[in-house]
Amino acid sequence: MANDSKVIAANAAFYAAFSTGDFDEMQRMWADDDAISCIHPGWPAIIGRATVIGSWRDILQNPERPQIVCAEPQAIVDGDSARVLCIEIVDGTALAAANHFRRVGDDWRLVHHQSSPIAQIVEQAEDDRTSHRVH
Repeated sequence: MANDSKVIAANAAFYAAFSTGDFDEMQRMWADDDAISCIHPGWPAIIGRATVIGSWRDILQNPERPQIVCAEPQAIVDGDSARVLCIEIVDGTALAAANHFRRVGDDWRLVHHQSSPIAQIVEQAEDDRTSHRVH
């Protein structure tokens, strides 16, 4: 399997663990060191394995956690580092996401996850002409 396919598969496993609430699998997905980080939508940056894994435990244990679907994943592989850029559909809202991986042995492990709202182009009439602005 090509590296791109392996990274896409690791990314899919990350979203499957989230979808099923599988904390053990989520924990296994992440690199086992303190050089990992995460930025959940609306949260400050989280750095370090204990804090990152703790955030996922809290999210996955929440019975009202959102449903997330990964769409349009694109892998960029550079040696033992890779990232997957995708769109997360979270309860019907689109977020831009980046999942960064490091090759550990034969596996790709997460080292950073970040997702945030996507700016939308809004048309607004001003002085009898239409302009665009980003929200």
